[in-house]
Formats: sequence, C-alpha cells, structure tokens
Amino acid sequence: MSGPSSDAQNRILLGRILGPHGIRGDVVIETYTAEPRDIAGYGRLESEDGKRQFEIKVVRETPKGLIARVAGIADRTAAEPLKGTRLFVDRARLPAAGEGEFYYADLVGLRVEDGEGHRLGEVVAVVNYGAGDLLEVRLDGARKTELVPFTETFVPLVDVENGRVVVALPEVTEADDKPPPKPKRPRPAKDAATRR
Repeated sequence: MSGPSSDAQNRILLGRILGPHGIRGDVVIETYTAEPRDIAGYGRLESEDGKRQFEIKVVRETPKGLIARVAGIADRTAAEPLKGTRLFVDRARLPAAGEGEFYYADLVGLRVEDGEGHRLGEVVAVVNYGAGDLLEVRLDGARKTELVPFTETFVPLVDVENGRVVVALPEVTEADDKPPPKPKRPRPAKDAATRR
C-alpha cells in the first residue's frame, strides 16, 4: 500500500501558530480541527520535530484564527519565535473518524484510480481554499497537479484500507483548451446621450 509515512500516520497536524497577538504572549492559531476550539482538548501538542510541547488555552475565536495562551509564554517577545510552529498530536489521542469522514493524513499518498481501476496518479495533498476540501492529485507522467473537489460526485470511493481513491475527472474537450472569445463592446446608438 502506498500511503503516508509512518511518522505521518502516528502524528496528526492540528494547527499552526500564525504569530503573536497583543502584548501578553497570546498567539493566533490557524486550526485544522472540525471546530477551532477543539485544538485545546487534545492536551499537550508537539512541534514538528517533537522537541517542544505546548499546552494551549483558548481565549477566543476571531476571523483571523483562534486566540490562545501557550503555557510558559508571558509576553509578546516570548511569543514571536513561535510564529510558523506547526502543532501536532499523537494519532492515538484522536477519536476514530466517523462514517464518511477522513483525516487528511489518511488521504495523502493514496493511489488514484478511475472507475475502471486504471491508475491515474497519487493524492499529494488535501487543501481547502474556503469552498470545500480539494484533493491535489499528481497524475502519472505529469509535472503539474490537478485539484479535484472532494465530493461524492468527483470522488465516489475512498478505500483507505486498500490505499486507493476512485476519482471521476471531468472530461476535457478541445473547446476547453481554447480561450473564451473576447466580448464585444456595444456601440451606443447615434442618438444616445453620453456622459463623462
């Protein structure tokens, strides 16, 4: 089975510290949990290298991210070096994914097949730019990746146990490769008034 590395299987990324907030050492965290406040419920989080541990206490939610206090961080100067720190948790502390739910780490590395079982490529990432989750797929023999909406329409089967997803890629026609025609500007009628 092609899949995530063993380290990726044992640790799950829950969030990232975006930077300090205010002068008391609070930080802004971009969370990857279903509910932003849930990040504090997993106990101590670890840095990517596992050398640092962080205990998070939620202060409030904002559109920019979760405002939180990190144990042992008392001022902005101490919070500034944490910018960019990715926060991980041991997978064993996470609940099992529900029916039809998947951890991103379980999807990365899965083989991508069409409906007939032919290999198309591999899932290299799962991203969300605000309109829903997308699988980033590197097609075999291609340098670029393609984004596929992670919906039942485009991804009718996810088989983590066997290391594969079935993807229904949209058909590309010759017309899709041509740029759309430029719209023509309407000309005003001869008796139309103009304004500046």
